[in-house]
This record gives sequence, C-alpha cells and structure tokens, in this order.
Amino acid sequence: MAFFSRRKREDSQPERSREGAAEPAEPTDAPTTDTDVTSGAQTDDAAADAAAQEAAASVNISMSSFRGLGGGPSAAARPSTPSEDAAPANAKPAPSTAAPSGPVRAESIPGVRDNVPVREAIAKLADTAPADGLLEVARQLLQGHLFLRVKGDARTLLSEGKSLPLAVTKIGEKQFVLAYSSGAALQKSLAADNDAQTSAVGQPVTAVLKYVLGGAYAGLIIDPASAPARAVVPRELIEKMLDQADEKLTVKTLLSTPRTDATPEAVVAAIPDARLWVAVGKAPDGEKMGIAQGRADDGTRYLEVFTHPLEVAAMKRSDQPAPVTAAQLAGALKADPEIGGVVIDPGGPWIRLTRDQLAPVIALA
Repeated sequence: MAFFSRRKREDSQPERSREGAAEPAEPTDAPTTDTDVTSGAQTDDAAADAAAQEAAASVNISMSSFRGLGGGPSAAARPSTPSEDAAPANAKPAPSTAAPSGPVRAESIPGVRDNVPVREAIAKLADTAPADGLLEVARQLLQGHLFLRVKGDARTLLSEGKSLPLAVTKIGEKQFVLAYSSGAALQKSLAADNDAQTSAVGQPVTAVLKYVLGGAYAGLIIDPASAPARAVVPRELIEKMLDQADEKLTVKTLLSTPRTDATPEAVVAAIPDARLWVAVGKAPDGEKMGIAQGRADDGTRYLEVFTHPLEVAAMKRSDQPAPVTAAQLAGALKADPEIGGVVIDPGGPWIRLTRDQLAPVIALA
C-alpha cells in the first residue's frame, strides 16, 4: 500500500501530502509555548559592547566538563559545539545532504565556541512573537552546551573538590538559574554587573536542564543581560521538553555540529536507537489520517521526520506529532519505492537522506 497520495501544491509552501496509514501512531500534544519571553533592562548597546570587550581579557571562561552540575572534577572534555558549517534554522531542505552555504560565525569571543542555534534563536526574539520566539529557543536548546557562571575560579574550586556556586536570580519570589548561549552574552552579563571575579563552565544542555529540575527553581534564564532579547524558559516547559526528548539527543546534536562526509552515515546509524516523530494530520480527502511528506525542488518526495514534538510545532501547521520507530519508518519506505528518502527536522538545522543512504534502516522492515 502506498503511504502517501499527492495533494495540490500550495504557492506559499513546499508541496506536502498525506495518505491514510494503517493505524497511525497516537498523536501527542507538543509542549505549549505561550509563556512570556521577557526582555532585560534597557541598556546602551554600544556602551555594553565596549564594556564587554574590556572585560574579556580578565574573565576566565573554562570549557572543562565535570561529573554533572555540583559534582566532582573529571577529565577535561570539550562540550559538543555547533559550527559555522551547520545548516541554519528555517533553511529550505535541498536535494543534497550537504549543509547550505553561508557560514555562521561560531565564536563571538575568540577561543570560545558558542551554541550557535540557541544564540541565533535568542537574537531573533525582539522581532518575534513571544510564543513563537520561545518555541524556537526551546527546540534549539535540545543539543549542544550552555555556559554557566561561577563565582570564583571554577578550575580551582573543582580541583579542591568543592561545589560550584552557580549564578541564579530572583523574579519576585521565584528563583531562576542563569545560563548563556555564547561568550559574548556571558561577557555582557559580567560587564553589566561590573564583576570580574568570576568564571564560567560549559555544560551539556541536558545536564543544565536536569539541574534546574533537580532544584526548587522556577526555570532557566538564558542571556539575561542581552536586552532586548533574553529567554525565560519556565520549569513546566523544561519538564515537557525532557519528557519527550531522546535521552542522548544524538540526531539533533549531529544536525547542529560540523558537517562532514561521515555525517549522513552517523545520522543513519543513530536512527534505530533514537526517539523520533512524524507529523500526523488529515489527508486531502478530509477523512483519513496521514503522515506529512514534502517534495524537493527536483520533484523527489520525502518523508518528514522530527527529533522532538517541538520540531513539528515549529512548522506552524495543524499537524500533531506522533512517535515513529525505526521499524515503522523502514516499513513506510519499503512500501512505497517512490519515496526518495527523509528530511529530518525541516525547520532547521536539517539533513536530507536518500534511500541509498537509508539502506541500513530499510533493511529493518
């Protein structure tokens, strides 16, 4: 049975179509994103930038990892970092698997690798509706690392086996953990406080989010001094993000880090153990439920696959996310040889995989 049927192309978006599938997976509501994204206190941007550059020479930013937030020291390890070679968010999927052109600067402070997808999502908050802006930040948070501010020298504290006094702030009676997407955002915060007696550590995003949930915190504030764009991610959203996320965030991380010739193979290898989703909606006949597909510029049909329900919500369609296993994905591709492959996270960063590249997955059918 064919998994899809054609639908008339709409001028405003790539062609997508659906055909009713036999007992599609139960749709799952995506996390709500109607929480406010607030802006920080108004500052003179030029003055803040100058102060940040002056402070840069005296502030230690440590890229050391350690055994969880508040844990003891461990061997230094560089956090996974987005790259200028990663496909930008909201880019239209192209027929090839190569990342689009137009490199994004990965270091806002020399020597410190930013979390580029999160940094770029936050930079757009001032020009985005609050709910949409928070959605973008939340979905890009599911990969890479964040910086955490520490009072004192983090390396010395860790070597002495002491816990790290992380920076927090209060809004009313609620306490929030502070985090930073980039070296520049961290430097702005230090300049605003006029406090050079501090350092920072880079930690995997999952460790930061779990730290927030492990305490009595109301949420996470990212880039607090980067007015007018700072993101307030509430605890309730973090809970839903982690509850529906792949435990290792493997595929999303691969999409957000430097692309190499080995990237497609690595993504395919990760699919069997990854937690993935499809977009389920009404078929063109208005009766059956179907799974969203798209069409590349060369006419090739592809199946849309997502790493998290937030990625489905980012498409701004009426579809609902539904979990899909590697075996189900393999069955869909085997049942319809005209499907040319899949595109993962079409909202970006994305990757297109052909049937030939997906052969190990199709073999699972």
